[in-house]
Amino acid sequence: MAQTVLVTGGTGFIAGWCIVQLLERGYAVRTTVRDAAKEQRVRAAVRGNTDRLSVVVADLNDDRGWDAAVAGCDYVLHVASPLGGGAVKDRHALVAPARDGTLRVLRAAANAGVKRVVMTSAAATARPPLTSDRVSDESIWADPEDPQFDAYRVSKILAERAAWDFMQSEGKASMLTTILPGAVFGPLRDAENLGSVQIIHGMLRGRPGALPRLGFWIVDVRDLADLHIRAMTAAAAAGQRFIAAGEFMWMEGMAKTLRAQLGEQGAKVPTRRLPDFVVRLLLPFMANLRTLAPLLGRRFPINTDKSRKVLAFAPRPAAATLVDCARSLLD
Repeated sequence: MAQTVLVTGGTGFIAGWCIVQLLERGYAVRTTVRDAAKEQRVRAAVRGNTDRLSVVVADLNDDRGWDAAVAGCDYVLHVASPLGGGAVKDRHALVAPARDGTLRVLRAAANAGVKRVVMTSAAATARPPLTSDRVSDESIWADPEDPQFDAYRVSKILAERAAWDFMQSEGKASMLTTILPGAVFGPLRDAENLGSVQIIHGMLRGRPGALPRLGFWIVDVRDLADLHIRAMTAAAAAGQRFIAAGEFMWMEGMAKTLRAQLGEQGAKVPTRRLPDFVVRLLLPFMANLRTLAPLLGRRFPINTDKSRKVLAFAPRPAAATLVDCARSLLD
């Protein structure tokens, strides 16, 4: 009988790819949605046989449903997390749903005796102050009060901290692994919940009209899903954190790649560079980018040796990720 994996937040960008790759590898997959009406959307995104896929209702904001969702599962991939983007002005607005939802999942998983929970965190949770000379690695814990972090990243920092604290208090820290991705791009399986893909979506439409000096450590969503599954079963991943990031690219380089590879379909992608002083004036009006203001002109270093050595993480070229992402948006 196939082993069963629970994937939280089945309609999400990352979760969708986790579901597909788990099914391809022979697992039975159970996934959660907040509304039963979304089951068909989840199945449509798989674009293949869904006989081994079941969909259950469980909301991160509600205790109900989680024990039943985890019952009988061998593993849990906790991918779901509330998103707020630039519209969230209160930096702590997303903390309670992210932290409390994570604890609901972990409590149910611990009670059910699953073999491992792999939780999706964020590379920002391992980022030191921007003024320091330290390289981001898994030994670092970001300060949630650091002004460089927006509401989403603050929620990620505090949710991951709460996860480790809870599992340690239960004597089950070895049952948890966390994955810390950079900016996640790649082909979409669903037209909603674009997340960081909104940046590429905007560029294809010519927005912003000129490019700020912002850059991203890019990870392909397909490589990220694969890393989650590797971490789920690798003995050496027990009780560990892993940064998932490939190449760093400035927005200007991203735009050049898209225009070069997409031909006429990339004609609207902006090419002009926006001076930093102008960006600081305009960022409050750029919904997709305003929370990145502290990162303007900064290429903060990241060390991904641990993921590469322990889990054989081998991210594909960022250019391939960006082009595949753009083509899926155009399609």
